[in-house]
Amino acid sequence: MNIEEIFKKVLDCSFQVHTALGPGLLESAYEECLYYELCQIGLKVEKQKALPLVYKEVNLEAGYRIDLIVENSIIIEIKAVVSLSDIHLAQILTYLKLSNCKLGLLVNFNVRHLKEGIKRVIL
Repeated sequence: MNIEEIFKKVLDCSFQVHTALGPGLLESAYEECLYYELCQIGLKVEKQKALPLVYKEVNLEAGYRIDLIVENSIIIEIKAVVSLSDIHLAQILTYLKLSNCKLGLLVNFNVRHLKEGIKRVIL
């Protein structure tokens, strides 16, 4: 399966979770449900994966955590906020840089229609 096929499956599962739950829950609830859906379709998913920062050969445990990483290639950052802001975009871009992944998905579940809360991010 190529990265675009995986990405499509991630989107499908995100829409499935949003359709079932709607807006108004905590990020952690959406994360658990999306994790479940992705695992159910056979994708390799890690949640709350620690992301160290390496600076000049020094490994710093800076406390960064990726919400979900799918097939070691797509980072999913989950939000439940009024609206996505530049800081959310900066966060996922930082995670992409530090992880050497090239594709990310910023998902804000706190919207009426999920298409309004999805942002595809390419490094």
